[in-house]
Amino acid sequence: MLEENQKILFLRKTLTSAYLSIIPEFQEKIEILGLSELFDVTKTEIINKVNGNSILFRGIQTGSKDNTANLKSLQGINTLVIDEAEELTDEVTFDRIDLSVRQKGVKNRVIIIMNPTTKEHWVFKRYFEGNGINAGETLKKGNTTYIHTTYLDNKDNLDSSFIFQVEQLKDKNPFKYNHVVMGGWLDKAEGVIFNNWQIGGFNNSLISVYGQDFGFSIDPTTLIETAIDIDAKKIYVKECYCRPKLTTSEIANLNKFHAKTSLIYADSAEPRLITEIKEYGLNIKETIKGQGSITAGIAVLLDFQLIIDPDSLNLIKELNNYVWSDKKSNTPVDAFNHCIDAMRYAVFSQIGNKNNFFTF
Repeated sequence: MLEENQKILFLRKTLTSAYLSIIPEFQEKIEILGLSELFDVTKTEIINKVNGNSILFRGIQTGSKDNTANLKSLQGINTLVIDEAEELTDEVTFDRIDLSVRQKGVKNRVIIIMNPTTKEHWVFKRYFEGNGINAGETLKKGNTTYIHTTYLDNKDNLDSSFIFQVEQLKDKNPFKYNHVVMGGWLDKAEGVIFNNWQIGGFNNSLISVYGQDFGFSIDPTTLIETAIDIDAKKIYVKECYCRPKLTTSEIANLNKFHAKTSLIYADSAEPRLITEIKEYGLNIKETIKGQGSITAGIAVLLDFQLIIDPDSLNLIKELNNYVWSDKKSNTPVDAFNHCIDAMRYAVFSQIGNKNNFFTF
């Protein structure tokens, strides 16, 4: 803010009241530095009265609406700070904002601040795995600087009771210590919804019913094979395909190859697409949907042991990352769910509606 030509955009996924949360922290640091007289502080921004530099505080989402278009319209941003970036799971949204930082003649920079989550997060995929960087390193590679900090970097300023607490955690729960305290990336997300699954072969002696979720440009279209052993309380699951940008004819041909004449329960939000696929001679119908069907479908799946075919890589990735967005309202995150939704369509359409369940 003391440099010339600085316009900084400070973002969180949701930031509805910056003046109650993050701005007081900025004010505290300004006071510590003895620079209070240089700045005007409002509810949404901080302005340097001498050189006109500013920090704008915004949320990527306002309520349930995406605020990306409004953010892109902000002119002259040359420093972008994304705080709590672990909450931003959509890389496309990041790209839209990132590409708006392009001022000529000044240094443009993007600062991503986060607590590491699962290795399926786009930040890990893009900046660590994609650049061959080991997690936990502090270094510079290309135009990216990596800074990994832990409590050990600030140990002299921490209360002894805190240090004692984390050292106890290190002994009692090293997995949690590595992630929560030391900032390690997880292979499996914390608080995953499904813990009732294991890798195993598909039971071909049972009758298969398929589930299908539709996507196109970014989201994939998926076809999942399921077979229910009602007595053993097991559901066998196999991923047939998980692919984006499929046309109707391509979906139909893939369905014919995998499901042949077997029953497919598909996403009822796409009745036109279901009708068109049915014209190819496929046995496809709408799944049971409605208020509470997601929660009910999850509950049914949780009541069985899920046996996942070892080649179902996308489904396994989803099971490792599908968590509750709001546990109190039983709302799952709207991500890592394309294969899981297809599995849920197939199973819930049979067991959720008792009259539809096949008795063998």
